[in-house]
Amino acid sequence: MAGLISRSVPCAILVVLCTVVPILAKDYTVGDTSGWAIGMDYSTWTSGKTFSVGDSLVFNYGGGHTVDEVRASDYSTCTTGNSITSDSSGATTIALKTAGTHYFICGVPGHCGSGMKVSVTVAAAGSSTSPSSSGTPSSDGTTTSPAGSNVTNYKPSSNSVPDSSLGINISPFVALAGTCVAVFVMVFS
Repeated sequence: MAGLISRSVPCAILVVLCTVVPILAKDYTVGDTSGWAIGMDYSTWTSGKTFSVGDSLVFNYGGGHTVDEVRASDYSTCTTGNSITSDSSGATTIALKTAGTHYFICGVPGHCGSGMKVSVTVAAAGSSTSPSSSGTPSSDGTTTSPAGSNVTNYKPSSNSVPDSSLGINISPFVALAGTCVAVFVMVFS
């Protein structure tokens, strides 16, 4: 009986830890109660928000609209037809899986030009960053930051690797997942 109890406690801890992990991510409803609509100022909506890997964008909209993820150049010019992904279901959830700036437009002609476009800058999970701002992407993939910022025309290298001499910076999600695995190994070995 004692052996069963001693194995049950770590299992209970494992279950609790593994159910806490998804709570760390945030869901952001684009446009809040106004949703994904013509005439919104989404740069104001993103102002003050910090988006991280693991968060999700939730787009709520009526028929006759789409949510298209596009490249910086297509975002700047409101060019449709070259989307990376597209959805028109009326309730689109986009998981932010990678750090960097992500660009979204409505693919219906004229809608992007009428305000249905949003860019979000996504930080690596667990990193401390300033809130997202809607800079102006240029055709070469760089982003010019808004006035008052000290970063202009930053273009991350596609093959850049973090400098490990600066220490390890892992996300809370990775830390908890690692803890779950460690507890699981201890319990069942």
